[in-house]
Amino acid sequence: MSAKQSMIAMLHQLLKEMELVYSTGSGYYTCVPFAKRFNKLLGQAGAVLGADNTMLSTFEPLPETDPKDPADKSKVLLEVRVEAGQLIALLESDTREDTP
Repeated sequence: MSAKQSMIAMLHQLLKEMELVYSTGSGYYTCVPFAKRFNKLLGQAGAVLGADNTMLSTFEPLPETDPKDPADKSKVLLEVRVEAGQLIALLESDTREDTP
C-alpha cells in the first residue's frame, strides 16, 4: 500500500472515530485528539505530495483547542470533517494521476 493510500485510510478512520465520539453526546468529548491527528496527517501530506503541490497550500493546520460549549465543539468537529474530506479528495485525485 502506498503512503497516499495509507493516509486516505487513516483519514477515513479518523472520520469514523469522530462520528462514534460525536454520537455519544456533544458535551462529553474533547476535540483536541481529532485536530492533532488531522494536523499530523496534513504535515505528512506535504511530504507525500511534495512541497510544490499548489493545492496543498489551501490547507492550514487546525487550532488544537477544546471549547467548553457543546455547540462550539460541534463546530470544531465540523471543521475537522470538512478539511479531512478535502484532504482525502486531494490525495485520491493525486493517486489517480499516479495510475498508468
